Amino acid sequence: MSDILESPRPAAGGAALAGGFAQPVVDAQFVFRSVMEAFSRPGRSIALPTRVAPPPPLTAEAGAIALALFDQDTPIWCDAPLAGDPALRNWLAFHTGAPVASGPDQAAFALISACDRMPSLSGFAQGTAEYPDRSTTLIMMVDTLMSRDIVRLEGPGIEETETIAPAPLPVNFRDQVRANHALFPRGVDILFASPGKIAALPRSTRIRANASREG
Repeated sequence: MSDILESPRPAAGGAALAGGFAQPVVDAQFVFRSVMEAFSRPGRSIALPTRVAPPPPLTAEAGAIALALFDQDTPIWCDAPLAGDPALRNWLAFHTGAPVASGPDQAAFALISACDRMPSLSGFAQGTAEYPDRSTTLIMMVDTLMSRDIVRLEGPGIEETETIAPAPLPVNFRDQVRANHALFPRGVDILFASPGKIAALPRSTRIRANASREG
């Protein structure tokens, strides 16, 4: 994580100051607990009430996760629609202090707004055998967790099977998830942020071999 660019300076005025947590400590703890619950129960939808109002195209749910998890020690990478918005860059800099990574393979967290056009999972930091935690956690903004493209999951934290159906996604996303799981304990972790809900897909979770489209 050494190839990091300096964080942009927040713009003066109210634009960067507005839209954060009303009660920073309490709200951050609530969001953090929700994220931890999502990762402990992969694939399950966890309610996340809207608590912030970031500049678009960052969604309220993804913004709340950013405020709860990002800090000056977590380099972040944003996809093109997010990185191209100065107001958003200033908002993240002011509220989190997180430095901007030079590329996805240098990021502790990645914010993805155009999931159907995102880089391959293999292009993000994968961690190492000695330090598997030095990998990227992707925060993917999706329209829904209940599309018709259902995927059945199994693995730690899942009693038998769990289903997940986020959309939109890249056309080869299932193959990417299988390849990511094959790297375990290395690999990326994924957090889907949809309107009012989140769901996690950690690297330890696998897609069932006979999983097929349903509906």
